[in-house]
Amino acid sequence: MSDDAHPRLRASEQDGRYPRPQLLRERHQPFDRGVGFAYDDGDVGLDERWFADAGRFPTEIRLPFPPESPASGIGDTGFHPVVWYRIPVPADDLAAAGYPGQGDRLILHFGAVDYEADVWVDGQHVGRHVGGQTPFSFDITAALGAHGRRGEHAVVVRAHDDPHDGTMPRGKQDWQLEPHVIWYHRTTGIWRTVWLEAVPSLSLAAIAWTPDPRAGTVALEADLSRSPGPGDTLRVEVTAGDRVLADVTMAADDRHLELVVPLHVQKNGQQHEELLWWPESPTLLDATLTLRPAGPGIADEVSSYFGLRSVGVERGRFLLNDRPRYLRSVLEQGYWPESHLTPPSVDALRAEVELILSLGFDSARIHQKVEDPRFLFWADRLGLMLWGETASAYRFAATAVERLTGEWLEIVRRDRSHPSIVTWVPFNESWGIQHVSSDPAQQAYCRALADLTRALDPSRPVVSNDGWEHVDSDLLTIHDYEASGEILTARYASAEAIEELIRGVGPAGRRLTVDPAADVGGKPVMVTEFGGISYVTREPGDAAESASWGYSTAQTPEDFERRLAELVGAIRSSPVVVGFCYTQLTDTRQETNGLCDEHRRPKLPAEVVARIVRGRPRGPAPTT
Repeated sequence: MSDDAHPRLRASEQDGRYPRPQLLRERHQPFDRGVGFAYDDGDVGLDERWFADAGRFPTEIRLPFPPESPASGIGDTGFHPVVWYRIPVPADDLAAAGYPGQGDRLILHFGAVDYEADVWVDGQHVGRHVGGQTPFSFDITAALGAHGRRGEHAVVVRAHDDPHDGTMPRGKQDWQLEPHVIWYHRTTGIWRTVWLEAVPSLSLAAIAWTPDPRAGTVALEADLSRSPGPGDTLRVEVTAGDRVLADVTMAADDRHLELVVPLHVQKNGQQHEELLWWPESPTLLDATLTLRPAGPGIADEVSSYFGLRSVGVERGRFLLNDRPRYLRSVLEQGYWPESHLTPPSVDALRAEVELILSLGFDSARIHQKVEDPRFLFWADRLGLMLWGETASAYRFAATAVERLTGEWLEIVRRDRSHPSIVTWVPFNESWGIQHVSSDPAQQAYCRALADLTRALDPSRPVVSNDGWEHVDSDLLTIHDYEASGEILTARYASAEAIEELIRGVGPAGRRLTVDPAADVGGKPVMVTEFGGISYVTREPGDAAESASWGYSTAQTPEDFERRLAELVGAIRSSPVVVGFCYTQLTDTRQETNGLCDEHRRPKLPAEVVARIVRGRPRGPAPTT
């Protein structure tokens, strides 16, 4: 593909539909449609070779929705640990994916399959993946056989997801038949987009950006599909609108390439502030990467983007671009009644970001879930800061350590280039490490995962265990569901009051730190779960209309507004706390403590919530 063959795609201006927004090619073919489906409750499909028998799939399911959801067309919420899919792939799909014009290799991508996935193409096993939240892909070119582009092919997927296995990272997926308290229906099998894409034989498999605003550079890591040959090159162009900030070419002499790209971001010795990424002005810089073979062959050209910004902590402050920042966050479950953990449409991802911003928040804590990369794109594009979290396992065991560690490292590698992500959270409320306060093995696990996160991404703070029993956190985060604003105000009134809280027992009856003697005085303090006021606004016929649960209850709109203003005001009045996260954005079935109902309808006018959330303008956070 020549440099002048078509207008350059600006990744920052994409429509948010491409499943991998920071490695964007010109064409792809999603399978968001009806395909064959079957339950395998007896787990006989492998022995009976269902992967080679088209007659075994009598039911239709609509991808990418999980079979438990109404949107899938099935809506069966029972226990079905093994499910199968058969996806017909006609020749038109190959052409739509750009095969072979965009490249001579055909890649089959999966956004996520919960939990273990085996994949066949035309009866040939092409790969296996373990981990329910992370993407994976296989080169299926050879499996297409001699017919290649002709005729119809078939992709078959077997997914295994044991609902009672506590060593799997499951998050809020209930182990009981019906949702209870804060848990909700399970997500089995395919729950993110499956798609085809053609690439050249030498192509870019993954890229990562690490900006350094102080130095005016960005570090690029690029993984190639295979080892390059002599004379192969990688060209990197970075632009801000029509302004060229960098244009460098390097030898592609290794399968893993690293390059520090100087950016022309200064003029007359002054850095251009307008190029920095802020929530109020989320500037994205576009990049075009061209991997060109020295000999015959097609060059691989991809579009990408990044944000020029830094995140850090210092003397009790949270820093964005070296400036103190007070975070106004909301807990985001990312659950919809009709489609569960999968959004009902791609457009719903943008709408979710816009909803959060309209309520006055500048950040969101993605809770017990890894969000769709297209959600992260809209957060990057519209200026919403995010806390990156994972679904937790429920047990501490060697298998759980292996599973969560492997999946978490994939999560960090997938998402570390997104400027919207400002903090990593590998554990929440000691889920899966229930005895971390006293068990050295669990402490070592928690500390190791925090350090592994820093090893992969030293550019962001890490919260080792959000809420309490911190082992090695860069932020001191506290969960506090006290219903009295007066008590909250007193609890966080001064550095001395918070110091006493830290050295004793926290609001939930758990230690805030594993080692009370540890030096935590200089760490930023945030209340990262509070509120949780239940207020039911369901209309007749809404799901679970008789059930409701929350940490406290409001009876009328006026009562809800008063309680909300009292709790948020109490946290904001603290001279020490530098950020908060309100529980939560929306209701999730019986958990009715959302600012919006489960259909995203605000329970109070959005401007009223925004006024409460923003409060009075704040000065810089104090040194503690």
